[in-house]
Amino acid sequence: MNFKPIIIVAGEPNSVFFEIFLKSINKNYFRSPIILIASKYLLLKQIKFFRSKIKFCELDYSKKKLNKNNLDKINLINVDYKQNKLFEKISDKSNIYIENCFKIALEILNNKLSNKLINGPVSKKYFLNKNFIGITEYLKKKTNSNDVAMIIYNKSLSVSPLTTHLPLKYVSKKIKKNQIVNKVITINSFWQKRFNKKPKIAITGLNPHCESIDSFNEDEKIILPAIQLLKKKKYDVSGPFPADTMFLKDNRNKFEIIIGMYHDQILTPAKTLFEYDAINITAGLPFIRVSPDHGPNEKMLGKNISNPLSLTRSIQFLDF
Repeated sequence: MNFKPIIIVAGEPNSVFFEIFLKSINKNYFRSPIILIASKYLLLKQIKFFRSKIKFCELDYSKKKLNKNNLDKINLINVDYKQNKLFEKISDKSNIYIENCFKIALEILNNKLSNKLINGPVSKKYFLNKNFIGITEYLKKKTNSNDVAMIIYNKSLSVSPLTTHLPLKYVSKKIKKNQIVNKVITINSFWQKRFNKKPKIAITGLNPHCESIDSFNEDEKIILPAIQLLKKKKYDVSGPFPADTMFLKDNRNKFEIIIGMYHDQILTPAKTLFEYDAINITAGLPFIRVSPDHGPNEKMLGKNISNPLSLTRSIQFLDF
């Protein structure tokens, strides 16, 4: 069976990505070839530092072409980047390097050599620099996609925030009926393509207990009408449910995915349940994009104690 390669953008050079990548590759077998887009200089330094025995084949991408029939298990496309120390503080110094890595990855994906992308963590403060609130929105813009959905996936239960990395004071203004409808349609389409079935979807309310002391209650005026419309369209949706009891075992076991109104409303219980055993998926792109469900973790650089499970799960999810 011919497996398409998994394209991996290493992301922020001063993150734990190289450590968890080397650990994942060392301890697991993957059927798909891997094309890592990163600095050869940094990768070799990290291999030496972590005493890894990983071998890779360097690919020539100078002519913007790759021979998909001549790939090793681990392949590298070098993007030049050097720094004085093995680990430095995260800054905007690496922005052009990361941008060039994504550019190559998107060219490969556009050329249909692959339909699988993993990216390592980046800095929202420096790389995204207030232009985008997250990589989900960054890739949406880069691919001219319409509706996308951020999904934190575990095979037992997944969650999706209606608003992503948005400060809490802005959330209520962003809760719109059409946004809820489009999010469900995007997730449903992804589920059918990837798992060949419709997901059972729960939708939480915005306010505690789905009640409000204000005269305008978003749960009644926006969220409930959106759910009623989706039911008429034959989507398997239920709600709105109070978020404080939604994740009780008997409640969450009835559904495959829970859509919440804001980031921490559903990511906090999901990460409590699964810790590193979850991955971040962007549905609605022309390809499947996955990343480990954590950030650069600058405080753990060089300590060799980072948990590689989320990256391992990311690769396994795309190993088809």
